[in-house]
Amino acid sequence: MISHSLLFVLQTLLILSPSCSSDVSAAQSRPQICDRCLCGKTEKSPYLVNCTNTGFTNTSVLQYLPSNTETLIFNGNNVSILPWNVFGNQNTPHLKVVDMSNNVIREIRGKAYHHVASVETLILDHNELSLSSAKSGVEDHRHPRMFSNFINLKALHLTNAFRDNSPSNLAHDLHDIFIYSNLSALIKLHLEQNELTGFVDQTVFCDLPALMDLHLGDNHLRGLHFNITCLHHLRFLDLRRNRITRLSKSDLGMLDLLPARGQPLMIDLNGNPLCDCADLHDWLKTTKVTVRNKESLNCNSSSAVKENSKEDAMQHVSCTMHTSILPVGAKSPSPPQSVGRGTALTAVLLTIAGIGLIVALIYLKRMHFQPRCSSLLDTVSRKVQYTTIGHHEDEVVDV
Repeated sequence: MISHSLLFVLQTLLILSPSCSSDVSAAQSRPQICDRCLCGKTEKSPYLVNCTNTGFTNTSVLQYLPSNTETLIFNGNNVSILPWNVFGNQNTPHLKVVDMSNNVIREIRGKAYHHVASVETLILDHNELSLSSAKSGVEDHRHPRMFSNFINLKALHLTNAFRDNSPSNLAHDLHDIFIYSNLSALIKLHLEQNELTGFVDQTVFCDLPALMDLHLGDNHLRGLHFNITCLHHLRFLDLRRNRITRLSKSDLGMLDLLPARGQPLMIDLNGNPLCDCADLHDWLKTTKVTVRNKESLNCNSSSAVKENSKEDAMQHVSCTMHTSILPVGAKSPSPPQSVGRGTALTAVLLTIAGIGLIVALIYLKRMHFQPRCSSLLDTVSRKVQYTTIGHHEDEVVDV
């Protein structure tokens, strides 16, 4: 009897042992990063590891990414330095998107990114990167090859990525990064909100041969002081909300070169304190460049454009027509219409003046008119009283 019982127990253990071992192995194989981050995928989405606002103060957990990770979101943490080899020695052949925004990142070491050959989008928005040159007692944060392992990178997002009041040589250091990181596949570059004032080297973007979309909005640029003719595939240039007061004929001619080669180009100039707009006004009528929202372009009077003037203090008047800069195909107001509006305004003003004179005359002659008006009012009042009494009497009789 006992032997039968033992045999039953052994059979039960043999049946259950595979499932138990699989559960244990599954628990052991669960990546450490998934204890605090959201890991998984849906039917239509890529495999995602989301570590948003998880309180990490270093990147050591990124060494344990699941090998099938396609999108990594690691933002809202507090990681001031990206050390060497952030992703460890593990290969992530399916990784396409790396978002490390809002992490207070101050420095990216030269060998920080390895095993990122498959990454196509890198997002480092809203950090505090420093690219300062070496000084006595200050560590050099310049690592121009920091992106060199992103050999298939197509989109680089650096919006508000650099420390406020960065050195004036920021643009120069960016150029070094573009050269030595060999971003030959880069299509989209975002550099908005970085207080860029200009580029000393006009060929700053020429080492990005595949570049199609260049976003430079919300900076302090005062003109088109960089070469775009070397960007043979450029299709969109975003210059919104900078400090551009005018575009010279040579600037406008350079913009026209791309469409002349058969490459469509769109540009956005809205939010700039444009002034001396005669060249721009004429260019808009003939260019093959697509100017986005050109109907809302305004030109400021020269007296309103000052170095530190606020945008809301600008007087939006045209340099030529005293209106908005006319879009292509728009018709200028014809002289007869302008004359008609002026005549109508004059008539209204004369009518108001005439009424004012009549009121003033009556006031001055009030003593002369008062006796006559009093007797007239007295007569009318009596007639009204009589009529009212008559009506009341009739009503009483009718009742």
